[in-house]
Amino acid sequence: MSRIKHHALAACVAAGAALGANLAAAVGEAEAARLGKELTPLGAERAGNKDGSIPEWKGCPDLGAPLDKLKAGDRRWDPYAAEKPLYTVTAANMAQYADKLSDGVRALLQKYPETMKLDVYPTHRNHCAPEWVYQATAKNAVNAKRVAGGDNDGVEGAVNGIPFPIPKDGAEVRWNTNFRWRGESFESKLRHFSMTSAGDRVLGTQDLQYNQFEAYRKGMSPQEYAAKGYLGWMLMQITDAPSFRAGEGIVARDSTNYVERDRQVWQYLVGQRRVRRAPNMGWDTPDFVNSGANFFDEVFGSPYTSQERYEYKLAGKKEMLIPYNNNKVFGLKEDGIYLKDHHNPDAIRWELHRVWVLEATLKPGKRHAVSKRVFYVDEDTWGTALFDGWDPSGKLWRVSLSLNYYLPDMPGVMSSYSDILYVLDGSWSSRNTVFYEPGYQLKAVAMKPDSVFTPDALSGRGVR
Repeated sequence: MSRIKHHALAACVAAGAALGANLAAAVGEAEAARLGKELTPLGAERAGNKDGSIPEWKGCPDLGAPLDKLKAGDRRWDPYAAEKPLYTVTAANMAQYADKLSDGVRALLQKYPETMKLDVYPTHRNHCAPEWVYQATAKNAVNAKRVAGGDNDGVEGAVNGIPFPIPKDGAEVRWNTNFRWRGESFESKLRHFSMTSAGDRVLGTQDLQYNQFEAYRKGMSPQEYAAKGYLGWMLMQITDAPSFRAGEGIVARDSTNYVERDRQVWQYLVGQRRVRRAPNMGWDTPDFVNSGANFFDEVFGSPYTSQERYEYKLAGKKEMLIPYNNNKVFGLKEDGIYLKDHHNPDAIRWELHRVWVLEATLKPGKRHAVSKRVFYVDEDTWGTALFDGWDPSGKLWRVSLSLNYYLPDMPGVMSSYSDILYVLDGSWSSRNTVFYEPGYQLKAVAMKPDSVFTPDALSGRGVR
């Protein structure tokens, strides 16, 4: 951590701390005017780095995307399939790249010295968004504020964009992650696996997922968004395998303001033939979707909940090697993604990007199996690229890799959707990484009414 480059951040962090933990205001008009100039419209540094290994951001790329085929249900394609690695990081040479590797990635290279590697490709800064998202982000920059009440917090005055594109503290980066642009509504058919210490691959769940981001309902004002109850990410998941779980379902309605509204989750269990509230689906409850191989708050890059249990500290920004543009996965089956002991390193593409470093420390008196986490948040997408977790004794325990995908029809990069989690003294697991039906590989669809994501709608989907 001592080698982190703070850039101009240090002064901002100090200013944020001075504001106190309960309330953070938006930036002024003059500072917000940097968006779209030296900063990208979503708040990243527009310029590349000194040696050119991170290029300048130039907006949405024109890669000749076959959008008509995507609509017809073809597999998504890899726009960078012809590129070759610039270099490969292994256990033997990782000291040369130590300042660009997370603690967790170094631990994985040391644990699997003969078979684990990072193939590093040219960096592509291809994340972008529609103009209406850029315009909303500019408004949010001067109007959004973080509110706090008790152990919870939330965001007011923001919709359709990033709330804090010029963040002052860790809480604002966490909320930018929660609000990040991931399109409006899409559907996927996925398989989730846990791997035993003997190398066996166990199917946890095969499902159809509907994902929708209510904060990106186009044209909604902040006032209308507040009146609708600050609905954030919404999910309906219908299980069709393994057979004993077929017909089960989950509906989740997340919040972007936990002061006003808590997260709501319901579950349909075939054995009970009824929909019930599932308030325990969060934090360090073992995730039954993947046979308990991960905690519920370790999916989707993790920091999608409030500040109830952790204090978030912004530790700076640095250049890191992170998984990026992993579209190759769309064309692979399970055997191409997983090896016996770990993921297939040939399936995962790594690039050099600037990331925000966010440290989460368990609050005094709060309970969680993971006492400390460090998140690496991509400056362009605001998605978590990597995070590590430590146990209460201070031992590095959990390592998560978040894959992202370039989706020209979004447009932009879908971040923190798939993850591979390693428990260093146990097994490992993979969630949202196998897209088994080509027509449902993050298939973009029109926004649904929010009534689709309700317990009544889930009850109607129960098939057994």
